[in-house]
Amino acid sequence: MSSLESNTPRRKLPAVIVLLVIILAGLLGGGYYLAPRFEREAPRITLTLDSGVLGRAPLEIAVTDQGAGLKSVSATLSAGGTETPLAAEEYAEPVREKKISVDLSKLAGLKEGPAVLRVSARDRSLWKLFRGNETVLQKDLTIDLTPPTIELVADDRYVNFGGVGVIVYKPSPDTATSGVRIGDYFFPGFPGQIKGHPDHLLALFAHPYSVPADAKAVLVATDKAGNTREMPLVYELKNVKYKKSTIALSDSFLQGKVAPLLNDTAARQGSPKDVFLAVNKRLRKENEDKIAAITKKATPSILWKGAFTQLSNSKVEANFADERTYTYNGEPIDTAYHLGYDLSVTKHYPVEAANSGTVAFTGDLGIYGNVVILDHGLGLFTLYGHMSSIDVKAGDSVKQRQILGKTGETGLAAGDHLHYGVYLDGIAVLPVEWWDPKWIADNIEPKLEGHSGEAIAEMQAPKAPRKAAQKKKRRR
Repeated sequence: MSSLESNTPRRKLPAVIVLLVIILAGLLGGGYYLAPRFEREAPRITLTLDSGVLGRAPLEIAVTDQGAGLKSVSATLSAGGTETPLAAEEYAEPVREKKISVDLSKLAGLKEGPAVLRVSARDRSLWKLFRGNETVLQKDLTIDLTPPTIELVADDRYVNFGGVGVIVYKPSPDTATSGVRIGDYFFPGFPGQIKGHPDHLLALFAHPYSVPADAKAVLVATDKAGNTREMPLVYELKNVKYKKSTIALSDSFLQGKVAPLLNDTAARQGSPKDVFLAVNKRLRKENEDKIAAITKKATPSILWKGAFTQLSNSKVEANFADERTYTYNGEPIDTAYHLGYDLSVTKHYPVEAANSGTVAFTGDLGIYGNVVILDHGLGLFTLYGHMSSIDVKAGDSVKQRQILGKTGETGLAAGDHLHYGVYLDGIAVLPVEWWDPKWIADNIEPKLEGHSGEAIAEMQAPKAPRKAAQKKKRRR
């Protein structure tokens, strides 16, 4: 017998232990498999409801469950002793998310007053003796289906295409937001601006150059419940003829002015056409989006006084909303609108603030070069571009004709000049009317003084010659 061999017989595991190991492994495996089915996280219910008032604006109910998934969702609205079912759904397969839109205008017989919204959601978990987790949301509401009222106090009979109109109106006290909507643009009204009438609101609105001439401006008032009242504004749109021009691009301009505006070194290596398109399309849009974001942050009070001033000794070289076609080697390659005036002066001329206000932005802005943007209140801003130097900083208060810096040729400027733009709530508007003292005196100042539209029309009506008036009196 080998010394390595043993006389001790090998012991076998008892069958019961083997069975227990198999059972335990089965239980662990089953537990691992079934554990997610016994998850305890209940469904989540959220409402798109900012206040406790429910109106004609659709209410969105979102129900989610990231565990076992939803098994059922129900919603009811109780008001005036009547319970109205909004949803009652059972799902054969797990559902992760369910959205319910409630439009009260489609529910017959619903009355205004107190109401209770009840939403219930149950998931497919096996927790709680296989019943699953349940979430119940119950919210006390007030149903309000009556939209606010609007009284138009003073408006404008004429508005320049691309220019600004001014209205005064009185909304009912339940109004939450109000202003003028035209196309995709909205211009809010501001309280506390009308002398002697704290409940009246003033709204500056544009008929943008990019909106069709036949588009209709609408005065809109919305309450907390989402009920909306609309009133069409009636005015004659005065046609402003915007120019079209063609600009030939040279290789020296593309290499010396356009390409350096691109931060991406690889993009600069493209063809001259590709380099220009990268600047004129992508960079221009980025710059204009940033300007819009800055000029939508309105100060709710007037910071300016009287007419705005044109840069002294300057001459307008390029007009607002000019449609420019750019050509390279005789081929049209792109277009763009020029959203301001180009004012030519001597080199490095002092740039003056067109009116009093607050500095909203200073810095480099791509195609516009070094820029200063002034906030004049009520959504009105002025922009000064291509500057060689800047002498103010964001937050500074400035007075009319205060020096902001000096003209230059930064950005996409072919020579030393000032790019001057006027913006209202994010949209570029016709600058020239703001330089016109008569336009300010006729369209804005009487409204700020609290005069009604009828009183303003009477004040501005041409006076009959005195002698003719006396003859008329004698004939009577």
